[in-house]
Amino acid sequence: MSRRSGILEFAVLGLLREAPMHGYELRKRLNTSLGIFRAFSYGTLYPCLKTLVAHGWLVEETGDTSEDALPASLSGRRAKIVYRLTPEGKERFEELLAHTGPDSWEDEHFAARFAFFGQTEREVRMRVLEGRRSRLEERLEKMRASLARTRERVDGYTLELQRHGMESVEREVRWLNELIESERAGKDQRRSTTDGSAQQDNRTGSPDGLPRNAGDESSGGNPSRPVTPPDPSDGTVN
Repeated sequence: MSRRSGILEFAVLGLLREAPMHGYELRKRLNTSLGIFRAFSYGTLYPCLKTLVAHGWLVEETGDTSEDALPASLSGRRAKIVYRLTPEGKERFEELLAHTGPDSWEDEHFAARFAFFGQTEREVRMRVLEGRRSRLEERLEKMRASLARTRERVDGYTLELQRHGMESVEREVRWLNELIESERAGKDQRRSTTDGSAQQDNRTGSPDGLPRNAGDESSGGNPSRPVTPPDPSDGTVN
């Protein structure tokens, strides 16, 4: 299975864990909720769904809405197929959710993993965040070395583009640092509360591990909306 197919499998299982969906609704959720899939088609989604059904991780059911329940001869259209996660599919998703290997630190896979952090154990979140930060710090070091070598040989616009790419990576590293510190603070607060030695300090982090200002900066001042990871394509130079 290709890396791209693996990411799609993970995202489909994760969304269907929330609720059964038909193909159009699932594609819409992938496009709107997970921006990394904004440029994929039904020709990519349906083979993935068929594969998941063949593995026994999904089942196909006929839509049960009033319109879908009409006979095809009366409604003039085919009934929608709804995809539902099976118990085996839930186990498969939880297995993928617990994975913290190097592929979970890469640009596209990390964005998909982050979208399901609300369902991920704190220890796994920490390993993924720290792995992502390590990967970006390595990338940043290479970018700085490349910029130092080519500074005198490129025109001003190319130089600005390289600087923009570096700034994008530096910004994500700072964002990751904040998340990691908040995760650690939340863990320490939970331990202190369990021991009865201290109450949660609202100034250092939220119970779910997100920075206190995440809602202000990433969701238009609405802390109830999930923070969105920086777009890895935003000027980042590999």
